[in-house]
Amino acid sequence: MEILNEQLQRYAEQHTSPENELLKRINRDTQANVLMPRMLSGHLQGRVLSMISQMIRPKSVLEIGTYTGYSALSLVEGLADGGKLITIDINEELEEKVSGYFNSYRDKIDYRVGRAIDIIPTLDETFDLVFIDADKSNYARYFDLVIDKIKPGGFILADNVFWSGKVLDERPDADTRAIISFNKKIHEDKRVENVLLPIRDGIMMIRKLSL
Repeated sequence: MEILNEQLQRYAEQHTSPENELLKRINRDTQANVLMPRMLSGHLQGRVLSMISQMIRPKSVLEIGTYTGYSALSLVEGLADGGKLITIDINEELEEKVSGYFNSYRDKIDYRVGRAIDIIPTLDETFDLVFIDADKSNYARYFDLVIDKIKPGGFILADNVFWSGKVLDERPDADTRAIISFNKKIHEDKRVENVLLPIRDGIMMIRKLSL
């Protein structure tokens, strides 16, 4: 999943600002007690998300795929005064744990458990920033659901667009084909401009144009 070799990855982390104590605790707890801990954004990617959010200073953020809350708490660091982040996840088993992590951020985080495909159409907000990090088979659908809810000049970030390097496979599996199709779809969409950032498992950064 890591694109850099282990030594360069460690060097990058050593020269990146540290996580706060809550994020360190979430990192440790996820690694020790939660299935598929590789889904956690982690130190380096978390600081990238925080930095992007602080550059944008979003008033409204949508996250599709909460997992254990690490990325949501990273993105919240850049919210403008009075800003709100809505985060959606389908995993009911993690709800109590994640809600506990969000206790001190109740005024900033709206945590919803359910199917994002059902919830997104009910949202009336217009977003400055959207982070997609959920089931890969629906990435294209998520994009289609949110593009008209993004302000002109707003951003979408999509995680795992390298899919552990499988996007280069000659015989890709179903999830890999979905990611390849998504990357192609974004690259050909005239409503946006994009750059694929080679960070961790690949982050597609998308800006909605003012047409």
